[in-house]
Order: sequence, then structure tokens, then C-alpha cells
Amino acid sequence: MAQSRDIGHRMYIARIAQNIVDPAQAILGYQELITEEVREAGPSDALPDLEKILSAARELNALIKRLLDVETPDSSNAPSLDRLLRHDLRTPMNAILGYSEMLIEDFADTLPARLLEDVFKVIRESRNLLAQIDETLDSSAIEAGPEFLPQFDGTIAADLAKTMSVRSSPITEFAGRILIVDDTAANRDLLSRRLCGDGHVVVAASSGEEALGILDRQEFDLILADVLMPAMNGIELLGQLKSDPRFRDIPVVMVSGLKDDDAVARCIKAGAEDYLRKPINPVLLRARIAACLERRRWRTRENQYLAQIEFEKERANTLLHAVLPKQVVKRLADGEEVIADRIDMVTIIFADIVNFTEFAARTPPAALVRRLGDLFTRFDELADRHGIEKIKTIGDAYMAAAGLPDPRADHAVAGVAFAKALLAETLGGADYGPPFTLRIGIHSGPVVAGLIGRKRFTYDVWGHTVNVASRMESCGIPGRIQISQTTFDALGEGRVTARREIIDIRGIGKYTTYLLE
Repeated sequence: MAQSRDIGHRMYIARIAQNIVDPAQAILGYQELITEEVREAGPSDALPDLEKILSAARELNALIKRLLDVETPDSSNAPSLDRLLRHDLRTPMNAILGYSEMLIEDFADTLPARLLEDVFKVIRESRNLLAQIDETLDSSAIEAGPEFLPQFDGTIAADLAKTMSVRSSPITEFAGRILIVDDTAANRDLLSRRLCGDGHVVVAASSGEEALGILDRQEFDLILADVLMPAMNGIELLGQLKSDPRFRDIPVVMVSGLKDDDAVARCIKAGAEDYLRKPINPVLLRARIAACLERRRWRTRENQYLAQIEFEKERANTLLHAVLPKQVVKRLADGEEVIADRIDMVTIIFADIVNFTEFAARTPPAALVRRLGDLFTRFDELADRHGIEKIKTIGDAYMAAAGLPDPRADHAVAGVAFAKALLAETLGGADYGPPFTLRIGIHSGPVVAGLIGRKRFTYDVWGHTVNVASRMESCGIPGRIQISQTTFDALGEGRVTARREIIDIRGIGKYTTYLLE
């Protein structure tokens, strides 16, 4: 049985060697020739990229040699062998392809034609090698028998599942600020150079922890994050980003060499905007980033529009509360179309400025409006303090009510207290000009209250009670408060000191009134 396992393992290694050794050696051979000729004849500006490609080609061949050195089918070797195939080989491959493509972009006009053809051969061999690796993984695993089935994807999927269980909660048209997170320096450099060439502003981080620190200090439009990183892997970083209100709206594109649809699904489920496999196709990279940035801009515009709508809503709500009782505003918001109530007992207060017509005639318009506005603003503050509902101003007259829209038993007491506060406010003088004198009338009784109008709607009250209160004011004495018999009775015995009078009121006849002391 052990001998059978050893033979199967050797067949597995032989199949891998047959498929990938030749392309890897061809890549290294071509690259050595290209680099040697450019060192001798130039252009010297291309040497840094060529050296990076040559270094990656040597690393690739060294990794493959490690693969061929695996002698025994020990179960502990299987995951590391599979990791070598599925992940480790892709890092130098990514560097070879990326730098080669950038070399063609940057030096297509200065490199000799035969060298350009050699560079294209390196790219073709690299893509061929990647195809061979994928084909080997798909076929050799089955032929090698169950004891040699690659375990790495299953390990990664389990790792991702564990992470997710903890975290379950040409110049591009649109340039943006992009954060690259990858533990491999060559990957960071390649992506940075390519994205900077497209007009983006790029910052790179070598780990998830470093990326979070950078995000605390800078703002970004997009994040490109590698899935497989030491310490904090890409899924864990994604989970932290999406759980933080500061970062959850930044689109994240996951990057990995894993050929694992389950990993892709988990990334998207965790909130990733997209998923790219290594080595990254530059055309696909540019298209995906442009799409993500465009979606980001649309979301930003949407949030701005929503914020503007919310601002306008709040402003409209503030205006409504300025002209209507809060109870009426709530009823409007609840969908009531006709708001009308009969209230059995309300106290109506009218306050009028004495000789205001003469004052208006000799006062400049701006000063007049400022003076009247200042006075009525102070009256509004007193109304709020006493629980009185301002109804409206009629020229220089101020109308208010106690006991609506919500009835209250002490409506008469509250109304009289408010009237006394109005008098005290005018007797206290003003910041400019002579003090105003008020004449105040009060009456209590039933009213109908409701909302009228559509263009300039207003909350108003109607009925005999309103007419009598108005007569109490117009027939009163400057600087005094005149109340009706009904209001006097509602105040209760001994509540106020007043002089009783009987006056003839036009349209009403003889009427008992009281002038408050």
C-alpha cells in the first residue's frame, strides 16, 4: 500500500514537471537574453523593469525546483505542495506579466523590434504556464488518487468560513484615490505604477493593519485588497471595513490567485464590490476600477441628494412649526386633509398697539418693521413660556388663545397671566424709540378652530367668542386689560382685582366687563 502511494505521488510530480518546467525555463532564457542586450545597447531606462522581470523569472524557477524536490507523499507535504502551485507560483508570474506589459507600453517606440518580439514571447510563455498550472490542478488531482487530492482550496475555504462566521455582520475618465493592500512588494509596485499611469492617486499598504492606519488619516475612493495575507487576511480586513461606519461606503475590490468560486462568493457576500484573479489583466483591471469609481460617484451623488432632501424636509418642518401648532403639524403628517375642531371653552386674547397709525406715519419703513418685529418676537417667547398658542398678527394687533388646540382647565388663568406679561414687556421700554402702549381684551367661550387655505394656509379660530374678545380690546382703555364676565367667572372667586363696568358694545348691546387692576 505504501509503495502504491509512493508511485502515485511520483506520477503526480512527474505530470506537474512535464507541464510547467519547460515554460518556466523558456521565460528565464528569453529574459536573460533581453536583459543582457539592453544592458549593452540600451535603452537604459528600461533596465529597472527588466531586472525586476529577470528576478521574478529566477524566483519562479527556484520555486519549481522546490516543487520537484518533494520526494515523499507525506500528508503534511500535500497542502504545501498545493499552495506552491495555486498561490506561490502566481506571485512571480504576476510580476513577470505585469512588468512585461508595462515595458511594452513604455518602450514600444525605443526597443528594437526583435526585443519587443522576445518580450511578447515572455508574455505568451507566462500565460501558457498559467494555463498549464490550472490544467495540471484540474487533471492531476483526479489521476493521483484521493490521497493526493489538493487540499489548499479546502483549507482556504475553511479559513474564510471561520473568518466570515466571526464577521457576519489610457488615462481613465474618472480618476480617484486608491489604496492598494498586498503583502507582496512586486504586486504593490506593479499595481501602483499601472494605476498611477491611468491618472489615479495611489497609496500602498503591506498589511491589513497598515491599511487601517492609513485609512484613519486619509480618504480613498477605492480599495484593492489581496485575499491571502499574513496576520490579517483580506476577508478579515473587508469585515472590519464594512463594520466601521467611516469606511463601509468605500468600494473594495478583492484580488487573489485563488481559483475558488466559494472564495469569490464569500467576498461578495461580505461586501466586496468586485473580485479580480491574479495575474491581473490590465484591460479588465482598468474597466473594473472605472466601473467601481463610477458607482462610487453615483452613490456619493445619491447621498448628497438625500441629504439635501432631508435638509429641505427639516426646513419645511421648521417653517410648519413656526406657523402651525405642533399637534396640527403631526396631524398633517399623519395624512389628515381636513383639520377642524370644536372646543367648548377657550380664552381668546387680543392685544393692540395704541396710536400705531400715527407712529407708522412718522417712522421709516425699515425702522418700523424692525421695531414691530422685535416686539412681536418677544410676545412669541412669552406665549411659549405661558403655554399660549399664537394665532396670528393682524397689522399691529396680536391674537392668541389659551386652551387650544389641546383643551386645558386653567385657560382663563393662563390667558390673563399672559396678558399681564405683555403689558409688563411694553412698560419695560425698548432698546430704541419710545415704549408702545397696549390695549388688551379677553373673552372666554366655545370656538371652532381649523386649518384653512392651501397656498398660504393658516390655523385660525372662529365664532362669537372671537368677536367678543375683539370688542373687549377695542372698547378697552390704553395700558389696561379688559375681560368679559365669562372670563371673570372662569378665573374663580378672588383670583383678580377688577373694576366692574357695563358698557354698550356695538352689535352686542349692554355687556358686563371688568378692568383688571
